[in-house]
Amino acid sequence: MGGPLLSNTASDTVFRPLAGPEELGLFQQLSYVLDHEVEDDLTTGRRTPQWMWVALRGDRVLARVSWWTRTKGEAPQALDFFDVDDALPAAERHEIGLRLLETATAAVVPEGTERPEYGRFLPGDWREDPAAREVVETRLNIMAASGATPLVERLRLEWRPGTPLAEPSTRLRFRPATDREELISLMALVVEGSLDEHTREELLTMTPRQSAELMYEEEFETFTTPREWWRIAELEEGGEPVGFVIPARNSYNPVIAYLGVLPAHRGRGYIDDILAEGTRVLAEQDVPRIRAATDLPNVPMANAFARAGYVVFERAINMVWK
Repeated sequence: MGGPLLSNTASDTVFRPLAGPEELGLFQQLSYVLDHEVEDDLTTGRRTPQWMWVALRGDRVLARVSWWTRTKGEAPQALDFFDVDDALPAAERHEIGLRLLETATAAVVPEGTERPEYGRFLPGDWREDPAAREVVETRLNIMAASGATPLVERLRLEWRPGTPLAEPSTRLRFRPATDREELISLMALVVEGSLDEHTREELLTMTPRQSAELMYEEEFETFTTPREWWRIAELEEGGEPVGFVIPARNSYNPVIAYLGVLPAHRGRGYIDDILAEGTRVLAEQDVPRIRAATDLPNVPMANAFARAGYVVFERAINMVWK
């Protein structure tokens, strides 16, 4: 199950994966905002005990780490849990956290393959709150010591029932996407000049078309909600495509999964009309919330969400190994 147990004789710390789902309580001695999702992730196969490691001193968990995948049976796609006991002295936190991270990674990530991206959700004011800042920087510094570098910080946004919806657009008309090819063709145009850092990284090694196909296959195709929700925006006069929006429900929440305005039509405020349509599609399903995210440097998108009544409830940071 993932490799040999390692023990630090100086501190009598054992590094090992969970023996099975029955050890979930052990894993949750430490806490993080995604704890409530783990039980269902184990049931559905998005997470496995072999991917969930702890550093133990007796029965006390000193650190923990876990990977996640979107679909059962696939390789781990993201490193989304990494915590250390903040009651430990700083140097010990760092040493134990780094050893757990490297030991577990060697067992979970196949040799010669790229390490999955690390992502962590953060309080919206984490830089201004000294206690929150120490928690965040402790974890990011351990990641950096393992060779990870920051990719991007993101805003996590939420629309809540009761928030006013904009009136339907008088400039644009909306229809469902015709098929996969139409949507990928529009996406390929949108990703050129994108302010999204993940997309910009992809474009260093692939064409806009390849980037669009990858996003469609890895994310859009996994949604089980109706494809009729996906909207193509066209000019009311002439019918020329302006952009599109992908309202859906992922494994956890209703989301605005993607929104794009074609380069030829940027700068005219169409982003507001398109976002309002996507929000309306989900709001009509009587959802408890709508989630979205955008990169911190993508100011036009962040401003559009703010105008539409979305509020920042968290941030997220992503780090990668290159």
